[in-house]
Amino acid sequence: MPNVAKISEKIENFKKIIKVPGDKSLSIRWVLFASLAKGTSKAKNLLMSEDVLAAIDAIKKLGIKVLINKKECTIYGKGINGYKYRKKLTINAQNSGTLGRLILGLLVNTPYPISLVGDKSLSKRDFRRVSDPLSKFGAKFKLTKNNFLPLKIFGSSKLQSIKYYENKASAQCKSSIILAGMRSNGTTRIKAKKSRNHTELLCKYLRLPISIKNHKNFDEIKIKNVKEINCLNYNIPSDISSSAFFIVLTALSTNSELIIKNVNINPSRLGIITILKKMGVKITFKNKKIYKGEQKADLKVVSAKNLKGINCPTKFNSGAIDEFLVIFLIAAKAKGVSYFKNLGELNQKESPRLQWAEKILTKLGVKTITTNESIKIFGNPNLNLNFNKKIIIKNYLKDHRVFMTSFIAALSFGGQWIIHDKDSINTSFPNFLKIIEDLKK
Repeated sequence: MPNVAKISEKIENFKKIIKVPGDKSLSIRWVLFASLAKGTSKAKNLLMSEDVLAAIDAIKKLGIKVLINKKECTIYGKGINGYKYRKKLTINAQNSGTLGRLILGLLVNTPYPISLVGDKSLSKRDFRRVSDPLSKFGAKFKLTKNNFLPLKIFGSSKLQSIKYYENKASAQCKSSIILAGMRSNGTTRIKAKKSRNHTELLCKYLRLPISIKNHKNFDEIKIKNVKEINCLNYNIPSDISSSAFFIVLTALSTNSELIIKNVNINPSRLGIITILKKMGVKITFKNKKIYKGEQKADLKVVSAKNLKGINCPTKFNSGAIDEFLVIFLIAAKAKGVSYFKNLGELNQKESPRLQWAEKILTKLGVKTITTNESIKIFGNPNLNLNFNKKIIIKNYLKDHRVFMTSFIAALSFGGQWIIHDKDSINTSFPNFLKIIEDLKK
């Protein structure tokens, strides 16, 4: 079974320095912004995953030239209005919700209908979240009865600015509206619940006509019509979501220490760090720097001896939304009960992740109480599986984070694991298994 991972032993203690691939959110955004810039943009440490390659394929279909070699990616942008639209164009976002939702914001002025498709997982996600607000600009959409892909977008040459309240704490939806606002007349005003702000920071760094007011629970964003975008050469910081698996693995291991180099530590992404610190994990930042609007640092993690449960404040949810699956493994080993609530957004990801959290923890022998929006985890500080305990993980819609969380659980708690669809990691972290092997050496 070539597409199956088998794990039959826990990881030994380690002391290593590693580097994980470039941040996926920044990689996709760089591809899109570089395609709109006038001239040549170059990126190093671009994440070469299926999601990012799908973004590159999308802009190539829109007439943008791209060259890739081992050291860097070069995009030859044709300006804010440089896309070459053509009849009967289909863009395949593959597994990427980020690409699928953001690129619709850039296609609102297409003179020809464009079809958007995705894989089995993406085709079960709600796209009315972006089609409804984008329709207010003047574009039109045709979706399936369930608001899923495939969809068709009909653009408008007379796009008008809108006022929009984003109440799901979805950076994808917010970003899509910002990108559409860049193409529209007037000033688009967005009131958005706190979520990742990579798009806003990139707009500010590029000196686009955007203004942002930060309030306690929401942000006010204004974006005006954009006439020109400067080229952007970018050495992309490493992904904290990818780093999360190794942070947790180190915390759950014995007498281990890990340094992860050059990681993006955008404050809107630090929910996992805050949560794990409150649970007793020792994480420190070294060599902090500001790079093109984003913060980055080296992360140092050491084994945790006394993990404790947490009643997790919901204000940390948006900053850790992609990391909760692996955070739950810390809760499984912690002393006491951990409670995570208002997490219905987890079921809007590649798979219903809250359900998968319950399945994985149950297989570990950990008691949970799960609803559609919350999970209560009864931790066991002595959690350690019998060597002969067999666990099979399959039929999870090839959600890369389900695969990697299961793999970390196997290395941390033991047992005999068989995890199907190993190639799921190609969407976000193709060299995940190579780094695991490097830790074992």
